[in-house]
Order: sequence, then structure tokens, then C-alpha cells
Amino acid sequence: MDRLLTVDQVAERLGTGARFPRRLIEERRITFVKVGRHVRIPASAVEAYVNANTVEPIALRPTGLRRAA
Repeated sequence: MDRLLTVDQVAERLGTGARFPRRLIEERRITFVKVGRHVRIPASAVEAYVNANTVEPIALRPTGLRRAA
């Protein structure tokens, strides 16, 4: 079974405040589990969110010498 994290634990992993994971939950942009009145986020959901929102750098072409205008 996947480890369930609290909102504060998710915020710490993402390096954000607790408001950010709460907003992700409210907007249903991340998977979460309701345990009674508590909300928990599976560790795999945090990893999937990070992977889905990771932007790879682009490789710039070497331009050679620039001409003066």
C-alpha cells in the first residue's frame, strides 16, 4: 500500500506552504483520500504531479558569430 501523507508533509516535500497542496486538492488537480474528516495524499500522487509538471530545458542551437545590425 502507498504511504499516505498529510498536507503539511506534501508541502514540505514540494518546498511550499500548506496553502499550495490545499489548493491542488480543492481544484482536484491531485489525487487525495478522505479518511474521516482528514485529507491524505498518496506519495505516488505527489510524485506523479511533479513528473507531470516537470518542464525539460530546451537545447539552443549554437548561433555562431552574430552580425552587427
